[in-house]
Amino acid sequence: MPAQKKPFSRLPSTVVPVNYNLWLKPCLKNFVFEGKQQIDVKVNEATNNIVLNCLDIKIASATFTAEGKSAIASSDISFQIENEKVIIQFPKDLPTGNGVLDMNFTGELNNKMKGFYRSKYVSGNGEEKFAAVTQFEATDARRCFPCWDEPAMKATFDTTLVVPKDLVALSNMNVIDESVYSEDNTLKVMKYAQTPIMSTYLLAFVVGEFDFVEDQTSNGVKVRVYTPVGKSAQGKFALEVATKALPFYKEYFGIPYPLAKMDLIAIADFCAGAMENWGLVTYRETALLIDETSSSAHTRQWVALVVSHELAHQWFGNLVTMEWWTHLWLNEGFASFMEYLATDHCHPKFDIWTQFVTHDLVRAMDLDSLDNSHPIEIPVGHPDEVDEIFDAISYSKGASVIRMLHNWIGDESFRKGMNVYLNKHAYKNAFTEDLWAALGDASGKPVQQVMTTWTKQMGYPVLNVEVKERTDNSITLSLSQSKFRANSMSANTDDSASLWSIPVSFSTSSSPKEPVKNILFDSRTTEVKIDGVAKDAWVKVNPGTYGFYRVRYSSDLLNALLPAVRDRTLPARDRLGLQNDLFALASSGVAPTTDFLKALAAYENETDFTVWSDVDGKIGTLFSLLWNNDEAHGNFKKFTLKLMKRTADNMGWEAKDGEGHLESLLRSLVIRRMGECGCTNTITESTKRLSSHLDKSCCLHADLRAPVYGNVLSHGGKKDLETLLTLHKETDLHEERNRIERCLGSAKDPTLIKEVLDFAMSDRVRSNDRIFVIGSVATKHKVGRDLAWKYTKDNWDTLHDMYKGMFLISRLVKNTTENFGTEEMAKDVEDFFEKNPAMAAERTVQQSIEQIRQKSDWWKRDGEAICAWLKENTA
Repeated sequence: MPAQKKPFSRLPSTVVPVNYNLWLKPCLKNFVFEGKQQIDVKVNEATNNIVLNCLDIKIASATFTAEGKSAIASSDISFQIENEKVIIQFPKDLPTGNGVLDMNFTGELNNKMKGFYRSKYVSGNGEEKFAAVTQFEATDARRCFPCWDEPAMKATFDTTLVVPKDLVALSNMNVIDESVYSEDNTLKVMKYAQTPIMSTYLLAFVVGEFDFVEDQTSNGVKVRVYTPVGKSAQGKFALEVATKALPFYKEYFGIPYPLAKMDLIAIADFCAGAMENWGLVTYRETALLIDETSSSAHTRQWVALVVSHELAHQWFGNLVTMEWWTHLWLNEGFASFMEYLATDHCHPKFDIWTQFVTHDLVRAMDLDSLDNSHPIEIPVGHPDEVDEIFDAISYSKGASVIRMLHNWIGDESFRKGMNVYLNKHAYKNAFTEDLWAALGDASGKPVQQVMTTWTKQMGYPVLNVEVKERTDNSITLSLSQSKFRANSMSANTDDSASLWSIPVSFSTSSSPKEPVKNILFDSRTTEVKIDGVAKDAWVKVNPGTYGFYRVRYSSDLLNALLPAVRDRTLPARDRLGLQNDLFALASSGVAPTTDFLKALAAYENETDFTVWSDVDGKIGTLFSLLWNNDEAHGNFKKFTLKLMKRTADNMGWEAKDGEGHLESLLRSLVIRRMGECGCTNTITESTKRLSSHLDKSCCLHADLRAPVYGNVLSHGGKKDLETLLTLHKETDLHEERNRIERCLGSAKDPTLIKEVLDFAMSDRVRSNDRIFVIGSVATKHKVGRDLAWKYTKDNWDTLHDMYKGMFLISRLVKNTTENFGTEEMAKDVEDFFEKNPAMAAERTVQQSIEQIRQKSDWWKRDGEAICAWLKENTA
């Protein structure tokens, strides 16, 4: 069972902050910092103590001065380490009204990638150096300075940094004064303009060596992208995205970006993908930097999405902030939706909304069908609980239900409601209900009534659709809704109370791209009559895959759709959604897996990258399921080769004239999968192209590197591993290092796998990337899966200490456990984490155990039939 919730209480509101005047002096030699602050506060009730958040900070002194009175020194300073609080006691009650809290303190520039921390990098001459960086979300501003570290405790900030003269020093606002430090003329004093009123988690500072590129938006906002020294050209793509996205959001929301500047900066050691600090957004290098010759189409797209996501937060999250972490999805779900709107605006050829279906909607559905999922809105308290909800539910399900809502009420009403919401709550905090009220008023639709069914309850429905009556020119469908579960065999909970208000649309073969009927389905069952549908026509439920639900068609309705998949008259998002639902129904035990395998034949003519990407994900899941049976695994490889052959032949190895972004992505996908399935020609060509790349006779295209590296190592030996490790050592592009790291798990020899795992923990791999190397080993094949889990258990104390309290620990748990599929391994994982609790990853542990048992039940139920079908159909 998950660990019991830790006791938690929010800070008292007897004393609240108004303004922080914060002075910090970091030392990048001894990794410490000095700090002092004068906090303007308001005392709401007479009290003899002030309670703030504080962690890993030593407070030397604290005094309070009431307006017009003399200073009172504290009588005691006591720390509640478990609760991450400090209580500053005074000898008498502080009077109500305004006052100033003065404090002097010191802290450590830690190596935990949170709070005020040090980030290691290598300079152009090979010297190891450090930058000082902040990461305060969710609850780590308290590691830098004592504060009211809760999102509703907003204040303004006046920041001063004392830093070496030769370093770049940035904060949220522009510099308003620079002078020599009176006590040491090798240091400079940088004073920044006062911030808008905002939450502590959005404050940021960066001190280090950086270059930058600069431009202005059409609205006159100065935008800079800061890069490692000598790599400013790699910031140009992100700069282009940012200078387009900021005016797009201004126009869309009807509210200007309120600051004078926007800085985006690449950080070497960074836990998350990026962080939306107001006016100073921090990024992993791979989420910001693009090298024109060595960056892949996938990375280019990723950078566009991440930059757009963080800039959306400048309105959603920064200007209007959730009142408490329970409403985190208001930040993350909306930014995850808006990033696609902005990317589609900047790069329409990416066809990014189709990719949304597999990137976000499918990802969220997979997680939300588990018994150990959680509602979008979930009460949280202790920081460990807060860290756990930065997951696919808050981000991807949040974005998916917003997309469904946007489609239901229309763009005009959506924009109007957004403008009202943002204006009404600007520089304040909001609840989910505030948003529903604004969108409901704008659209005239029952938004709160409908959307509450999606945010307050866990999971989502499956719609059972059958033909009740058919005439020459109409069809009447019977619909029923019930909760969908990842494992129908584990349905030991009464779901009779689960009911959703579902916007449902219908398309037909005569109108494949536009719905012919729209309803709001908010009862257990209903009937729908659609006119103008011929007897031989198909009907598709959920066209565009906007709805967050699955559809189970009767066999006659399904069979009518498959020819439209084969000839691609059914649009791409519908082809994607159809097979995705079929697979989910099969893996859960609602339908036979062989039905899904039969339906896959209709995808042999598929040309759309995103549809193939989702099909490929299902192939990968079946691969791991079939690790239980070598013969069936081999037969499934043959089946996959036949399924993909036409697409692989059409794509070839070389880009064709007029080819675009999506074709590059598809080529990379099919070459990787054909190689993994043992296609001799693909492996031979991969080896040949890597050889030409190594002798510099022909540079390997960036989009081909990952599949080529993986194919060569998968069918090679020690020499090939050494080749990749040499390439890793020689490159100074973080993206290329990551690309190689994620391929290393392709090695199949146990001795080489152990070498890869040891490499993961060496100084040659950044601490924030180690999990991806271990994950690569765990997810490529059975031998690697087993060795990665053993390695994780053997090194758990080191790994847990390195990543505790970060989302990376959840990623480690997920990657190293989810590909098992027996009750024996479910028990092994369960027993291990009972003895070795994974702080801030308890929910992920339970989800992984549930997924292992789901696969075990799936194999028991369908394994024999899958093996027989594959044998018969690949003979």
